[in-house]
Parts: sequence; C-alpha cells; structure tokens
Amino acid sequence: MPEPDPSSLRVGHGYDLHRLEPVAPEGRGRPFILAGVRFDHPVGPVGHSDGDAVYHAVYDAVTGALGLPDIGQAFPDTDPAFDGHDSARFLAALRGDLVRRGHGIVNLDITVVCERPKLSPRKGEMVSNIARELGLDPSRVNLKGKTHEKVDAVGEGRAVEVHVVALVACAARVS
Repeated sequence: MPEPDPSSLRVGHGYDLHRLEPVAPEGRGRPFILAGVRFDHPVGPVGHSDGDAVYHAVYDAVTGALGLPDIGQAFPDTDPAFDGHDSARFLAALRGDLVRRGHGIVNLDITVVCERPKLSPRKGEMVSNIARELGLDPSRVNLKGKTHEKVDAVGEGRAVEVHVVALVACAARVS
C-alpha cells in the first residue's frame, strides 16, 4: 500500500459490550465467539446476532472513522433477519463498502476485556480471522487481552468488553 496522504487519514473508535449468561438451553447466552473463534466456555453473549463483540467493535471503529452509520443502524437488532447472524457477514459488507468507496484500513488496535476465557492460546486465530475478513495483512491487526481484575460486571465474568481504534485512509479527503 502506498504511503497515504496525511490529510486522508481518519481515526475511529469502536466499542461493544455484551452481557454473558449460561449458554442455551440453561440460559440465554449464545456460544462464546470472539473474532470468529468459538471458545468452549459455560457462558456466552446475550445478543441478537452471534454476539461477536470483537467484530462488532471493529465495524464501529471503521465506520466511525468515515462518519458512516454504526452497526446498530446498518443491521438493527429489531430486524429478525439478523437474529443469530454470523458477524463475519457484517465485516464482509464493510469490506465491500470500503472497496467501493476506495478507502483502506491502515491498521486496527483491539483490546478485549474479559476474565475468562484466556485469549492468548487463540490470539493468532483471532488476528488471522479479522485480517482475512477485511483483506488486510495480519501485521496491520493488533489484539490484546486484558482483565478487569475481578472488578465490576466484566471482572466478575458477567460481561465481555471490546475497544477498537482504527486508522483509515480515504480515497478523497473526508471533511
């Protein structure tokens, strides 16, 4: 990728949080999926789609940089068509939109906050999935796992939280 014109660079921040509950049929939780990786875990996100908080926050970070509608506007949780939807399809739509507009992701910096499961053993898979879905070299995707030191709902294992910062190069200067 050629060096972008600094005036074409835009930064976006994405955030997502999902409550975690026992996985069905014991509770309302869905299987625990982060960045397209399914974790064997007794609790999972309560959400309308598959609840992949990483993909959701990535989507919002990139669209935020461009001033485009967030994931809830583009794929509303009131639409039954998105119930249980694989969130990789949201990123595929985002990638197509970026290509059509001539924009490109320079890099993503992702922080996943949860007590369990531990992400380190699967971090490479998660980075590879994100890079593949968005057509990026994996070196442009950084992912960190953090805990909340047993403080609040995240620290007590009742929620998962994700923050993403995206740097996007625009085809034409976006004012």
